[in-house]
Amino acid sequence: MSLNTAVSDPKSVFSAADIVLDTAYQGIKQPEWQDLFAQAKKANLGQFIQDLFAGKHVNASEDRPALHSALRNLDKTPVMVDGQDVMPAVADVWHRIEALCNKWIGVTDVIHIGIGGSDFGPRLAIEALAHVPNIESRGMRMHFLANIDTADLGRILQRALPHSTRVIIVSKSFTTLETTKNAKAVVRWLKDSGRTESQIHNALFAVTANVPAAKEFGVKSENIYPFWDWVGGRYSVWSAVGLPIALQYGFDTFKEFLAGAQAIDHHYQSAPLEENLPVLMALSLLYQQEKHNIKSFAVIPYADALDWFPKWLQQLDMESNGKSVDRNGKPVKFSCPVVFGSSGSNAQHSYFQLLHQGKEVIPIDFIAIREPMSTLPEAKEHHRILLSNCLAQAQALANGKQTDNPNNTYPGKRPSNLLILPKLNAFYLGALLALYENRTTTLGALWNINSFDQPGVELGKVLAKPIETALCNGGKVNQDEHIDAITASRINLFNQT
Repeated sequence: MSLNTAVSDPKSVFSAADIVLDTAYQGIKQPEWQDLFAQAKKANLGQFIQDLFAGKHVNASEDRPALHSALRNLDKTPVMVDGQDVMPAVADVWHRIEALCNKWIGVTDVIHIGIGGSDFGPRLAIEALAHVPNIESRGMRMHFLANIDTADLGRILQRALPHSTRVIIVSKSFTTLETTKNAKAVVRWLKDSGRTESQIHNALFAVTANVPAAKEFGVKSENIYPFWDWVGGRYSVWSAVGLPIALQYGFDTFKEFLAGAQAIDHHYQSAPLEENLPVLMALSLLYQQEKHNIKSFAVIPYADALDWFPKWLQQLDMESNGKSVDRNGKPVKFSCPVVFGSSGSNAQHSYFQLLHQGKEVIPIDFIAIREPMSTLPEAKEHHRILLSNCLAQAQALANGKQTDNPNNTYPGKRPSNLLILPKLNAFYLGALLALYENRTTTLGALWNINSFDQPGVELGKVLAKPIETALCNGGKVNQDEHIDAITASRINLFNQT
């Protein structure tokens, strides 16, 4: 049996901001959709959406709003947080970014130092927009330094020209170990390259919610771009965290990026649940959890420009909703599945064997772009092949194939969505990211999970400190209150000479 039962449903195709969502291969019948919408209403999803955009303290564990939508509120409609309109401060950062773009002259290299949410968003945008045909670019080498592994640092420092390099340090707290260590190493490189203290101070920029710490590090006040505690790192690319987008492609391009996101926000706030793209995408995944108890989810963009998109989504989804208890501390039945993916058609020659014939049912979001991403003579022909593969994979996964040979039998009934972008530019990239952000927070609301904190990342950081001390001191280590027996023996393996 195939999933074609939904194809005749006239409600399977929806659109927002010119992005099309086709849910036909989800195999969800109309009565089942109605049950899902009733479930959403029972979860007070409509009220949650209103509270999210109104600046209510939806991040209950940290007692703060989650107001990343204000960062792309180009209309400057007042957004109140605890009685104060935040839009003047947001607009001031926009003006400062634009001013910096106008005077950013003679720069050959930018070293952007951040990790996690301070890295994935701008890295994805820079990589994706680099593929846009004829996009205006300053042509700077934009280096993203995240890993504490010095191999990454060494590769960048070999390429960058110290006398025309600028450094952007991005950390909400300005205490993130990997970021501060890498920043100190880059400053040391600048000194060793003969740059004066004054020149180094002029080359350093910071994006942070901890302005005093940035100043103490040596960043001049006028080079510090703030963002706020009501912006989570994984939702922060719309803030000054996205500074590389404006510097590389111009402030107007950055505004287009924000405008695409704002268009999806308007849709998310105003569209009924039955036609709301983030809601439909969230409900379709919830359905597959309840029906197939799915544990994984794949996103496959049929565009090489979006190869970084699944990595960005991994953090967004799994850091937001990778929880085992709800807002009230009670165990949840479902939460975030494992997210993976890569660009098609490369992915077809990697793990699609498992998607088609593996034991696990894994829902997929296919993302396709109507227009080719180059102006080469072969572009249209190649793009037809790319799109045909995208459509064929979805069809094969849904319908399967029955044969007398079990090895050549495809079980089918593998659900998927299809998202179609008219083209890939800053506007539609912003819209795509905001679409998934709103889908992620919708899923959190449906599961009654707080999508805006991440306490699970802290324990490993705490445990790393005594381990680092033990590795630094050398010698034999014994089990104690901070280091268990197995870890102690592993430290000893590293400490052996």
